[in-house]
Amino acid sequence: MEAQADDKMCGKLRLACGLYNYKLRDVFTWDLLKTLFMGQVLSLMICGTAVSCQYLADAGVETPMLQSFLNYALLLLSYSTILCTYTGDQNFLQVLKTKWWKYLLMGLADVEANYTVVMAYRYTTLTSIQLLDCFVVPALMLMSWFLLKTRYRPLHYIAVTVCLLGVGAMVGADILAGRDLGSTSDVMLGDSLVLISAVLYAVSNMCQEFTVKNRSRVEFLGMMGFFGTIISGIQLAALEVSALQKIKWTFHIAMLFILYVLCMFALYSFMPVVVKRTSATAVNLSLLTADLFSLFCGLFLFHYTFSPLYMMAFVLIMIGFVTFNAVPTYSAQPEPDSGDSSDQEARSASDLLLPADRNGQSHLTVVSAL
Repeated sequence: MEAQADDKMCGKLRLACGLYNYKLRDVFTWDLLKTLFMGQVLSLMICGTAVSCQYLADAGVETPMLQSFLNYALLLLSYSTILCTYTGDQNFLQVLKTKWWKYLLMGLADVEANYTVVMAYRYTTLTSIQLLDCFVVPALMLMSWFLLKTRYRPLHYIAVTVCLLGVGAMVGADILAGRDLGSTSDVMLGDSLVLISAVLYAVSNMCQEFTVKNRSRVEFLGMMGFFGTIISGIQLAALEVSALQKIKWTFHIAMLFILYVLCMFALYSFMPVVVKRTSATAVNLSLLTADLFSLFCGLFLFHYTFSPLYMMAFVLIMIGFVTFNAVPTYSAQPEPDSGDSSDQEARSASDLLLPADRNGQSHLTVVSAL
C-alpha cells in the first residue's frame, strides 16, 4: 500500500512539473527541431541588423528612427496592400474601422520599444542592457498568464532560468574581454529605459501572439506597418531632421541601410510564423542567442576577443530553449456550464490541466476578441 501511495505521489509530481515518461526521440521531434532551426534564423536576422548598425555607427550615422521608419514603410507597402485586397471583416478598411485603437497601441508599443533601447545606450553600459533586456521574458510570461490565460509548469521556469544563466555567461565573457562598452553618464536613467523597452516589447509580442493565433499574420503585419509608419514618421520629423542632413550618402552607406531594412523586414515577416508554431515566450528565449551570433561575427569583422564562455552561453541557451519547448504549456479552461457534479468530481488533475498540443503550442482561452 505504501509503495502504491509513493508511486501515486511521484506520478502527481511528474504531472505537475510536466515530467512525462518521454523518451529522447519523443522530445527531439521534427517539429521541435524545425522550431529550433527557425528560432536561430530569427537570431541571425537580428545579427544582421546589429552588424549593419555597427558599421553605420562607425561611419558616423546614428538615425535609429529613420531605420525603423524604412522598415515599417516596407511592411506598409507589402502587407497593408495585401490586406486591402481582402474582403469582408478582414479587409484593411474594415479592420481599421473596428480595431484601429488596439492596433494603434500595439504599433506605439513596438516603435517606442525600439527607440527606448537605442536611447539607453547613451546613458548606461552594454552589460546592463544585455542583462536588463532579458526582463522581457518574465514580463511576457506574466502578461500571458493574466491576459492569454497561458499556464506554465515548473519545468518551464527551470528552462527560463537555464537560458538566463547562459546570458549571464555571455555577459561575464564580455566583461573579461573588456567589452563593457557604452556610457555611464546616467546609469539609473539608462537602466530604466531598458526596463521600459522590455515591458513594451512584451506588450508588442503578446499582442502579436494573440493576433496571429486568432486573426492572421497578414492582418498583424499590415496594421503594424500602417501605424508604425505613421508613429515613426512623426518622431523622425521631430527628432532626426538634423541627423538626416548630416548623412554623407555613398554607395557603402546606402547598402548598409538596405541590409538593415531587409533584415528587419525578414525578421518581422518571419517571426509571426514561429510565434504561431510555439509562443512569444519561446521565441524570445531563442532570440537570446542573437547577441552571441553578433559576437561571433565580431570575431572576424571587429576583431573581438574569443572566450570559451561564449560557447558555454550558447549551449545553456539551447538547453533551456529545448527544455521549454519539449514540455507543453496549458491554458486555464473555463468552468463547464452543465454536467453531472459526480462526473466533475471524478475528474483527475491531469484532465483539468490540458496540454497544449504535441509541438508545444498553447490553446489560448480568449477573454475578449481583438
